[in-house]
Amino acid sequence: MDTRPEAPPPLSGIRIVEIGHFIAAPFATRILGDLGAEIIKIEPPEGDPVRGWGAQSNGASLWWSVHGRNKRSVAVDLKSPEGVEAVGRIIAQSDALIENQRPGGLARLGFDRRRLQELRPGLVVAHVSGYGQTGPMRDRAAFGVIGEAIGGLRHLTDHPPGTTDLPPPRVGISVGDSVAGLYAVIGVLAGLLRRDRRTDIRGDEDADISTVDVALTEAVLSLMEGIVTEYGALGLVRQPVGARIASAAPTSAYPSADGRWVIVAANSDLLFQRLTALIGREDLANRPELRSNAGRLEHVDELDEAISAWSRQYDAGRLAELLAKADIPSTLIYTAAEIADDPQFRARGMVRDVNDPRHGNLLHPGIVPHFPASPGAIRCTGPDVGQDTEAVLAEIAGYSTDEIKALYQKGVIA
Repeated sequence: MDTRPEAPPPLSGIRIVEIGHFIAAPFATRILGDLGAEIIKIEPPEGDPVRGWGAQSNGASLWWSVHGRNKRSVAVDLKSPEGVEAVGRIIAQSDALIENQRPGGLARLGFDRRRLQELRPGLVVAHVSGYGQTGPMRDRAAFGVIGEAIGGLRHLTDHPPGTTDLPPPRVGISVGDSVAGLYAVIGVLAGLLRRDRRTDIRGDEDADISTVDVALTEAVLSLMEGIVTEYGALGLVRQPVGARIASAAPTSAYPSADGRWVIVAANSDLLFQRLTALIGREDLANRPELRSNAGRLEHVDELDEAISAWSRQYDAGRLAELLAKADIPSTLIYTAAEIADDPQFRARGMVRDVNDPRHGNLLHPGIVPHFPASPGAIRCTGPDVGQDTEAVLAEIAGYSTDEIKALYQKGVIA
């Protein structure tokens, strides 16, 4: 048994300021906070609008419990000079800043590049926007769904051509925002690594800040495998394929007797042999044209019909058992209920029981990536608006009790 003391989380000692709203920048800081960074969320006195999103309990968003976790909330009016001064004093004692205003928005608040360098030499600044900080479309409004469309994802999540007149469905979550947030995390960590490889630069007034520029559109496009390369070389525009994989077969979702769907991925020669034995169709495995992936792709309709005819004989639970016993990659398509009860997620702490002061006991998703020797922690759930304003201004920005009281009286903080 390993009796070594648990090491602190990997980002312990790092302080990051978030001037963000909605999803992308706040998602990035949630990940960094989960890994131990101290996150100071700057929000207007009325709070981040996302606090009202999603299902509500006790008058508060359940999603906010997760989205705002491991953060300290400072509610300040950045339209006032005193508010800008207060946030500037926090930035001066921080390692990184993440924001998702429109390009130029941070400068309009009073934090252009020159000012940030004066406040904190060596600061890492991550800008997350729809189209990036440069280019002809930089000033256009965008949300994650726009990035998903322009980046090519929405086209590939559409129904296969000619199958329906319904509009292209979205993934179901704001994946464009979250992917952009993850790239912002990567950029911040790279910037911090670059900074810390140099000599101590906190007192070096010439030390330049590191700028990270993340666009929602580009974050999505970067996930899109070879679609641009295929088009450039062959003029090939990859098309939606529904539940299948365009490059391998058989892989799809197959129906069960009780109306559920089960994913089966038997797209290697060995797995195909196992699957055909399981469904009693060894004749398919013996056909020369089906012994290679290329041949199976040419006959994918026939294969899917044969597998579906077998799968419809069993309830989804029984299908999952049979496929797992045959060691074929497969699974039920999980709902939130299956996720919450999954023994693998539970064993690794990916579904956790957390107490939220507003809601009581809740389930939270765990922390990714997993550092076994120094795991992050859910130190707190999403805070109330301005819950930490006084503490942060006193501890980090150096304000006295009387100065904080004066800011309250002027309506600068809440």
